[in-house]
Amino acid sequence: MAENTAHKEIVRIGGATASFSDTALSVPQLLEAGNLDYLVFDYLAEGSMGIFGRMQAADPAAGFGTDFLTVHVGPHLHEIAAQGVKVVANAGGVNPSGLAAALEALIAEQGLSLTVAHVEGDDLRDRIAELRAAGHCDMFDGAPFPERVISANAYLGAFPIAAALAAGADIVVTGRVVDSAVVLGPLIHEFQWTPNDHDLLAAGTLAGHLLECGAQVTGGTFTDWREVPDWANMGYPIGECHADGTLVITKPKGTGGLVSIGTVAEQLLYEVDDPSDYIVADVRCDFSEVRLELLASDRVRVSGARGRPPTDRYKVCITFDQGWRGIAYQPIIGEDAREKAERQPEAL
Repeated sequence: MAENTAHKEIVRIGGATASFSDTALSVPQLLEAGNLDYLVFDYLAEGSMGIFGRMQAADPAAGFGTDFLTVHVGPHLHEIAAQGVKVVANAGGVNPSGLAAALEALIAEQGLSLTVAHVEGDDLRDRIAELRAAGHCDMFDGAPFPERVISANAYLGAFPIAAALAAGADIVVTGRVVDSAVVLGPLIHEFQWTPNDHDLLAAGTLAGHLLECGAQVTGGTFTDWREVPDWANMGYPIGECHADGTLVITKPKGTGGLVSIGTVAEQLLYEVDDPSDYIVADVRCDFSEVRLELLASDRVRVSGARGRPPTDRYKVCITFDQGWRGIAYQPIIGEDAREKAERQPEAL
C-alpha cells in the first residue's frame, strides 16, 4: 500500500459532460456550487471517434471537441482560474495537440496564466498495416481487421494524466483514454496511489465510472423516472473522493435530479459486462461486493471495490467506413414510455 501523502483529505470532482454535445448548463452550475478541486469532461463515445476522424479528414487542424472551447470551458476560464479548479477532459478526440494549442491561444487572448498539457500516444492510424498483418481481429466476434479505417485508438490509462498534473498542468486534455481515467488520474496525483495499489485503483475507477456519464447517476436515465424532480434543472454529479478509495456521490444544492441507492446502482452497472471483472488499462476491477449507503438526501456513500493486476494488453476502438450512414433519433423506452416522452420535451 502506498504511503498516504495526499494534498487534501477529500478531493471534490464535478462530472460536467457525458458526451461532446452535452448541456451548457452543467459547468456554471458546478462552479456555482463551489469548493471543487476538479472539473472532468467525458467527450468520447465510440461513435464519437468516427465523427472526429471524419472531421480531421476534411480539415487536418480539426478532430477535437470544439464545444470545449466555445461552450463548456472557454467561456468560464476566468472563473475556473479564480477558483483554482483543475480541468481534465478527453476532448482532444483524434487531435489532442490541436486542442491544446487552441486552448493555449484562448487562454492568452483572455489574459490568463494557466498551464495546459495534452496526452497522446493512443492514435494507432499510422500502425494499421502492422496491426492488420499481425492478425488482430474483433475481440467479441472474431471479425477480421476492417478496411477503410477512419480512427484507431487504444484506451490509455490514468497515469499519464496524473503525470501531467504532477508536472504542474492546470488543464489536461487527452485523446482516447478509458472513460473513468479522467477521474482516476486526479486521484492518483492527489493521493499518490501507485500502479500496485490495485484496490485503490479499482475504487478510483469506480468513482470515475459513476461520474463520467454526467447526469445519468443523478437520475437522468433512471428506471423510476417519476421519482426524479425538475428535469429542466438537472443537477450534475459531484464526487467527494477519499484517500482510502471511498466516495460520496452528491450534486449541487437546489438543483433537480436525484441521487439515491437506485440511481447510483444503475450507473454502477451501466456498460459493465461482468461486475466481478471490469477490465480497464490500469486494473481489473471487482465491483461485486460494492456497498451503497444513503447518508442523507442526495448523498450516497460508495465503498468496497477491489482490484487485481491489469492485463498486458490495451483495448482498441476502430471505426471504419462500410458505406452506411446512420440517422439518430431520441428513443424513449421502458415502462410508461409515452408519459415519459411527454415529460421530456416539457423539460427541454
